[in-house]
Order: sequence, then C-alpha cells, then structure tokens
Amino acid sequence: MKKLIVMMTMAVTALAHDPHKGTAVTTVTGTVVDVACFVGHDSIGEKHATCAEACARAGNPLAIYDARTKSLYLPVAMDHKNPNTKLMPFIEKRVTVKGKVLAKAGLKGIAIESVEAAK
Repeated sequence: MKKLIVMMTMAVTALAHDPHKGTAVTTVTGTVVDVACFVGHDSIGEKHATCAEACARAGNPLAIYDARTKSLYLPVAMDHKNPNTKLMPFIEKRVTVKGKVLAKAGLKGIAIESVEAAK
C-alpha cells in the first residue's frame, strides 16, 4: 500500500510540473520536408520525395514547413517514440497537423496529436 501511495504521489507531482500543461492545441498546415535537404540545399516538393524518404529512413529528422509564415516545425515525440513515424506517409506532401506548439531557444516544435493530408 505504501508503495502505491508513493507511486501515485510521484505521478501527481509529475503532472503538476508539466511545462506544457495548458498549452492550447494549434493547427499547422504545411509541407513535410526532410530537414537536412531543406536547410542544406533548399530541396522541397514532389521531385525531392524519393531523396527525402531515403534521408528520413537514414535518420534525418522530418519537419512541417509552413510557407505562409515561413516557419519550420519539428515533430516532438512526448511519448519517447520516433518523431518521424507520424509524418513518414506524407513526405513532401501538404498536411494539416494538430498539436501543441512548443518553442525554446529559437526552435519551434509540435507535439503531434493528429496529421492528415491537407485539403
């Protein structure tokens, strides 16, 4: 019983100290790009899809580029899983992503709750 109380106290404490608690869910629409080629040599679009997929499979991060705001959002995996997984089916395609936008040290990220092809 004492062990259960300690575990519950730890869980409640962790939830109470969640720095993203209360962050509103935001919708971002943009193109899924591989960061290395996008930043390194401005590659984007369907012609680059095969290369972008190879780069992502090799471990390069994917991101959502919103051309309207000129913002790049890295997927943040709060569940400690591969952040590329949810974006892999949409490489170099336009998507609409819902999630909590997080920012720190000049970097924008999004904890993805849902992703679908943009309409």
